[in-house]
Amino acid sequence: MGKDSAAHSLTIDGHEVRVTHPEKLYFSKQVRLTKLDIVNYYLAIAPGALAGIRDRPVVLKRFVNGAEQEPFYQKRAPEDRPEWLRTVTLSFPSGRTADEIVVDDTAGLIWIVNLGCMELHPHPVRSGDLDHPDELRIDLDPGPGVRWEDVRRVALEVKSVLEEMNLQGWPKTSGSRGMHINARIEPRWTFTEVRRAALALAREVERRVPDLASSKWWKEERDGVFLDYNQNAKDRTTASAYSVRPLADARVSAPLFWDEVLVCDPADFTLFTMPKRFAEIGDPFAKADAAAGSLEKLLTLAERDEAAGLGDAPWPPHFRKMEGEGKRVAPSRAKRVSAKPAAKKPGPRGPRSKAPLITVANSPSEEAALAGLERWKRKYPEAAALLHIDDVLVDRMRGRSSTWTRIRVNLRHVPEESRPVQEKPDPDEDPTREWREHRWG
Repeated sequence: MGKDSAAHSLTIDGHEVRVTHPEKLYFSKQVRLTKLDIVNYYLAIAPGALAGIRDRPVVLKRFVNGAEQEPFYQKRAPEDRPEWLRTVTLSFPSGRTADEIVVDDTAGLIWIVNLGCMELHPHPVRSGDLDHPDELRIDLDPGPGVRWEDVRRVALEVKSVLEEMNLQGWPKTSGSRGMHINARIEPRWTFTEVRRAALALAREVERRVPDLASSKWWKEERDGVFLDYNQNAKDRTTASAYSVRPLADARVSAPLFWDEVLVCDPADFTLFTMPKRFAEIGDPFAKADAAAGSLEKLLTLAERDEAAGLGDAPWPPHFRKMEGEGKRVAPSRAKRVSAKPAAKKPGPRGPRSKAPLITVANSPSEEAALAGLERWKRKYPEAAALLHIDDVLVDRMRGRSSTWTRIRVNLRHVPEESRPVQEKPDPDEDPTREWREHRWG
């Protein structure tokens, strides 16, 4: 590749697609990759990537300054899009609507990649029926310190439960530390019903391997691999198959055959290795669309759970309070609110809080947030020495148009008289604060 940064023009599917700033670096630390390298990767695996997004509205997650800078989310289709690129109008839980891009072919794929969309984020619906998902999504999210071996074992348990429910799961690496398992379903159920089925599945897996899996929404209650049932709520998306993830080695979300799950290493699947793999073995998800199943057995399982006293679990915070949902507040905070107020004798560091959870860092940069955690540990070495692996909660937060990192510390293993109090986080750069203060006053 030359050093010329002029736009690179491609003719794809009879359409001209311009790649602007083709020499812009997207990765520069462990590997060096330009925007044009990302484009060429997607050209090489286009049939596989399109299978996961074709005819679906797509949220644009734009890494306009490359993988090493923070992206932003764009729901609304750009006004200056080409006339051959279609859109559909989606409604959101807030009551708002937006026209979102629908990708039908390789030209549309490369057009959104040129916008900085290294990751592909399709909704689980087709453009002809936006109210009934055709995909159940199981997101295996390992907590801090959880081994990849445990993620794989939970994935196999998910496979077993799905098969008992007459559903077929299609596994892939998330491209980070977790795994996704998607199951095609008949588009007969609402988002609320699909989420209800996902929650029933998560609880069943937790019952079978309680030492490995968790269906608990609040991080302070979790151990092991969290089955994120809320990824099936309306307006939630995850990175689809073949997406390039912003890790230093340019790792991708790799579709797998089930016999690969127990032997695979996510680091083996990168922008460099995937085109050869795709050329040699094709797409492991090639038959997924022909395997649509029914949610009836999972919904029967949900009914059984509810009859046994298991009500609805918490929804994402931006959703309205749902019927049957319990208190949408962390258990530690709920205990503080319900506890009778009592005078506290000031300790050596000031008044102590009974809450075991404190926030130590907020930042758009995960690296800066982790550095803040290390400063907190140096400031309170005695407390830090008592923390367990899963007492450090690294939350990747999603704001209205950007992502950011919050780090909290669970002090449950620190004696109450020795717990540091909540202080101003360092750094304290929550990008949603201004919006929240404006909204709530």
